[in-house]
Amino acid sequence: MGSKTLVLASASATRARLLRAAGVHFTADPAALDEGVAKAALKERDATASEAAEAVALLKAREVATRHPEAFVLGADQMLECDGRWYDKPTCREDARRQLIALRGRRHTLASAVVAVRGGERLWGCHDEAHLTMRVFTDAFLDAYLESAGAAAFASVGAYQLEDLGAQLFDRVEGDHFTILGLPLLPLLEFLRGQGVLAT
Repeated sequence: MGSKTLVLASASATRARLLRAAGVHFTADPAALDEGVAKAALKERDATASEAAEAVALLKAREVATRHPEAFVLGADQMLECDGRWYDKPTCREDARRQLIALRGRRHTLASAVVAVRGGERLWGCHDEAHLTMRVFTDAFLDAYLESAGAAAFASVGAYQLEDLGAQLFDRVEGDHFTILGLPLLPLLEFLRGQGVLAT
């Protein structure tokens, strides 16, 4: 692979869509990483959600870089934190329901990070946070939301996608749109321009 080749170490359809929409050419090669184990170890070390997101993004990028040693490999991750608790993607409808009940009427943080690696060496990274406040919705609304959202409720931390039906869950959103979607895009584009991957 050539030196300007870009690989996204992620299976995230949202991150891929954001990069494609911004005119970034890449291939996707999801990392084979047990995120649960990595995040548990970071929690034990009292890492913040932002620190954890960046550390997991780096682990993903380094794992994929072993298969693409000449490429720029991008790793990304997102953490949801509410009152000191970290939330993962829900595994089933009941798990999604529990998460949404826990977040209902409360403010939480989405910490998103992206890291660039080449040949296993970390070249660059950044993280950003957004703060979102869920409204106090009824149980009936919650059940109708989960029915309508279907499998999409399991695709993101917090059991919502703000760009879709999940918007109805919120009273207030503070922060960068791309950070909320899981990729601090503008700083990444600046990095890629600096590396000659994108035109200046």
